[in-house]
Amino acid sequence: MLIASSPHTHKHRSTGQVMRLVAYATLPGIAALFHFFGYGVFINLVLCSLSALATEALVLLLRRKSLWQLGDSSALLTAVLLAIALPPTSPWWLLVIGSVFAILVAKQLYGGLGQNLFNPAMAAYVLLLISFPVQMTNWLPARELAQHAPTLADSISLTFTGYSTDGFAAHQLSQGADGVTQATPLDTLKTDLKRGMTASESMAKPLFAGIGGLGWNWANLGFLLGGLFLLWRGVIDWQIPGGVLGGLFVASLLGFMLHPDGNGSPLFHLFSGAAMFGAFFIATDPVTAATSPKGRLIFGLMIGVLTYLIRVLGGYPDAIAFAVLLGNMAAPLLDNYTRPQSFGEGKNP
Repeated sequence: MLIASSPHTHKHRSTGQVMRLVAYATLPGIAALFHFFGYGVFINLVLCSLSALATEALVLLLRRKSLWQLGDSSALLTAVLLAIALPPTSPWWLLVIGSVFAILVAKQLYGGLGQNLFNPAMAAYVLLLISFPVQMTNWLPARELAQHAPTLADSISLTFTGYSTDGFAAHQLSQGADGVTQATPLDTLKTDLKRGMTASESMAKPLFAGIGGLGWNWANLGFLLGGLFLLWRGVIDWQIPGGVLGGLFVASLLGFMLHPDGNGSPLFHLFSGAAMFGAFFIATDPVTAATSPKGRLIFGLMIGVLTYLIRVLGGYPDAIAFAVLLGNMAAPLLDNYTRPQSFGEGKNP
């Protein structure tokens, strides 16, 4: 399969080339996640990739299709996106279940590449979040705040046994240097607001160093850099990421202006959680997103606004996965009402 924007463009890219470019663009964000949250990020990548590729190969064999289709790198990219979204303390079985579900159910049961309705990585993420909430919300604190920063051996042991080499469980490693259990900045802010604290009181904690929280702001900057690379190379168009970030910014700005003591700032929402990752790498999936220029912009705006509403009013601290899946369901309708008018259409004979 070749992808080309017009007959006048000679830089045709195969599906595999596009998938690999997107995977390469995640590297700055992955580097930031590794620096702040440890070796578990790489373990996630390895186990998710092996599980996804094995599942894809098995399905291709069962469908009597060539294993050369693995070369399109779509299964590998799905594994990379899922691995990035999962906590670095995830047990091996969680990684395997998510990867198998993403390929087998969310992709292949719909007919394979180009046929799936939902983003496979986010469908698997939501399945895991609803089914295993404890494991899925057990993020480590940034190295600077960690009481026990895990080594490579600790991370491997934690993945396969549930304990570090020193016998610490994942929830013990999630404690900060002050012995208080840490959570992501979005989760911490949401919990503190429910306890009656103001946003400014909550964000005075060391966890909130930087725009989006210690470590998280750099990870978002890394994914922003990767996203700009994809825009520069023409892999994605501006409408979806612009819509996601614009919708999230405007919604969070209105919320902050109306109730500053009960909301994080717009910049906090843009540089915390999976905002940049979702805007540039998840929502832009060409199979499950809207395709017309106007439809892509509305699609992105809807995801951005839904992300803010679920973060503030819903039960989950981050909401990119839920917002993207809701957007996927609306994409066919958006395309139907926003498709460009054909030449001569609507004119009197």
